[in-house]
Amino acid sequence: MNFHSYVRRCLRTYPQWRFNPPRLQSLRQVQRFGSDYGGYFIDSTLLPANPVIYSLGVGEDISFDLDLIRSYGCAIHAFDPTPKVRWWVESQKSPDNFRFQAIGIADYDGEADFYLPPRPDFISHSIIHARQYSESSIRVPVAKLSTIMAKRGHTRIDLLKMDVEGAEYVIIDDIVKQKLEVGQIAVEFHHRLSGVGASKTRKAIADLCEYGMRTCYICPRFEVFTLVREVGDRK
Repeated sequence: MNFHSYVRRCLRTYPQWRFNPPRLQSLRQVQRFGSDYGGYFIDSTLLPANPVIYSLGVGEDISFDLDLIRSYGCAIHAFDPTPKVRWWVESQKSPDNFRFQAIGIADYDGEADFYLPPRPDFISHSIIHARQYSESSIRVPVAKLSTIMAKRGHTRIDLLKMDVEGAEYVIIDDIVKQKLEVGQIAVEFHHRLSGVGASKTRKAIADLCEYGMRTCYICPRFEVFTLVREVGDRK
């Protein structure tokens, strides 16, 4: 299957985008950090010395985080509230610069119900009660991004990676509402979940663009996006 056929098949999956798919707004030289499965494309030229990098949603693939640590010697502030992930992280020989906290990121401080995956060998949990997940849930601690930043003494985030199974929508809403300074966002959107839909992703991207971000990478499935803040577009 050639690339154009693949894109057409992806567009058929989400008919909301069939005649008006997302488009790049900023032409940049992006490069992938991490594995084919767990990697993301970013513009590394925008990262300053000693960048502040947050990685939301860890799972069982931290190749993206480890690549950045090797390349920049920086700290990665990683967050995931699911017990299985915490056990997996503790079993790894991760560098000291991989700073993991077993907490979820939301738009409030407190606790949230995270719905379990449909099979015990799966690892992803979701704050969204979608049919792709189990009816069973666990209660986990969550905090606002601004709360975490304040506790760690950060006034900005140079790179924010999100693979949070649907929680990205409330996190983006909160970023815009709180006017948090974020230089670059690499995010997997989960509009494929029941009750979500591509229109919600479209709104999230529009809100970020209104806030001064511009899309510079879109995967062929229209699920993984990278957005950067253009110089002069600070709000």
